[in-house]
Amino acid sequence: MSKNLDDVKVTGQRVLLRADLNVPVQGEKVSDLTRLERLVPTLRELADKGAKVIVISHFDRPKGKVVPAMSLRPIAAALAQVLGHSVAFAEDCVGQKAEQAVAAMKNGDVLVLENTRFHAGEEANDPEFSRQLASLADIYVNDAFSAAHRAHASTEGVTRYLPAFAGRLMQVELAALNKALGTPAHPVAAIVAGSKVSTKLDLLNNLVKKVDILVIGGAMANTFLAAQGHDVGKSLQEKDLYKTALEILEIARTHGCEVVLPSDVVVAETFAANTPTRVVGIDAIPANMMALDVGPATVAAFIKRLPTIQTIIWNGPLGAFETKPFDASTNALAEAIA
Repeated sequence: MSKNLDDVKVTGQRVLLRADLNVPVQGEKVSDLTRLERLVPTLRELADKGAKVIVISHFDRPKGKVVPAMSLRPIAAALAQVLGHSVAFAEDCVGQKAEQAVAAMKNGDVLVLENTRFHAGEEANDPEFSRQLASLADIYVNDAFSAAHRAHASTEGVTRYLPAFAGRLMQVELAALNKALGTPAHPVAAIVAGSKVSTKLDLLNNLVKKVDILVIGGAMANTFLAAQGHDVGKSLQEKDLYKTALEILEIARTHGCEVVLPSDVVVAETFAANTPTRVVGIDAIPANMMALDVGPATVAAFIKRLPTIQTIIWNGPLGAFETKPFDASTNALAEAIA
């Protein structure tokens, strides 16, 4: 996607804007507005130029079914507050409800469509679902860098039916990625974290061939630790990916990439704000507890290595960042890098 907003006239055009609205929500309130704030430059530019901006995104994992608790409606309301501009909402992302909402738009309007993952065709990258999404617009703009590695209908399928352009956030991220992986200063360290290995397989397989150090955190680290024989208690893990995790470690070894996994973790019996926690080694996770953040010793050890690292690529929080106190390791490392 080499073209960006400088290469297209959007006035009066229906612009299908793929955003990442998969933000942390507690109740019906967005608890971290960072992703919405980063979307504002592209949204504002398109609206100010007189485009009809149709925002699409996934949220959580409804697995192709309508799950009211995973609706984008409250996120559309939060987006309106951040943008300082009215934002309409449609109760579906395709079909009559979406079509009617788009037809009612005027130049400069912003509309958020319902969660694309309420349809199985999204994650299946179904051609017909992709075509239905594309039929709502004249131009496609992708500003969801964090979801761009997935070949889903809203990220890849629609580009077969519409001219595609990078949004301002995507443009910045691609430039930074090219600088980091094109001709980077070595040693290069990549920090990859998140809840599931399955969502970042392509990223991990590519990075271990290009970086010198790969730091794995978040719940995905549990899968790697369990694959190596560690008992991770009630921690979130993907048992069906043990073999894949070991294969990634072997690819890293053959390419001379050092993989850093947690040596200690923060555990709790329940996942809730300000719940009682303990710090334990990876071989001492109680059977009735779950790892919810990387431990302080792991973070301290990596911080000591920072002076020797020339380039850092970071994707995903080290713990359950949206819930205190499981944001501690992410904040500590971010402050040290900054």
